[in-house]
Amino acid sequence: MKRLKRADLPVDTATLAYFLIGKSLVRDAAEGRTSGRIIETEAYVPGDASGHAYGGETDRNRSLFLRRGHAYVYLIYGMHFCVNVSSERPGIGAGVLLRALEPIDGVAIMQARSRVHRAADLARGPGRLTQAMAIDRRLDGIDLCSRSSLWLASAARPPGRVATSVRIGISKERCRLLRFYEAGNPHLSGPSALRK
Repeated sequence: MKRLKRADLPVDTATLAYFLIGKSLVRDAAEGRTSGRIIETEAYVPGDASGHAYGGETDRNRSLFLRRGHAYVYLIYGMHFCVNVSSERPGIGAGVLLRALEPIDGVAIMQARSRVHRAADLARGPGRLTQAMAIDRRLDGIDLCSRSSLWLASAARPPGRVATSVRIGISKERCRLLRFYEAGNPHLSGPSALRK
């Protein structure tokens, strides 16, 4: 897999969310390498009331305000981590949530980390994704375009049809079509009506 360069990443949140479908997320850890095809994303554009950057920059969300291609990792519901890719120019807070992966490398490692054995469920949903890939707050702010332990890579294979839908599990700006996904992929999260 070829590491993506920052210049490869579009400077626009929704465009980046679409662009990332089919690309790979790679994690190098002590147990070995794990990777997966990114098959589902959600864009949280500048000024989006449902995004973590909406209230301005804080210590917690600072990574969203870095130049595009950095990881923003946060804890949700006090138990699950989620990972976003910062998506705009420095100082503009926005990000792309990675919602699901199709596992490629290190499936046995992912299974041991998550105690989930069915491949289709390993990285289905943002919480399972971070558990399978051993992503936590220690990786917040990491440069995903550098020689780091978490990085973005080229597509293992081209994506199929990319569809859009409303985002999942939010209460504000719910009708915006800012979720992108590889239609019909068995590793997708969300209700079945949003997988077609």
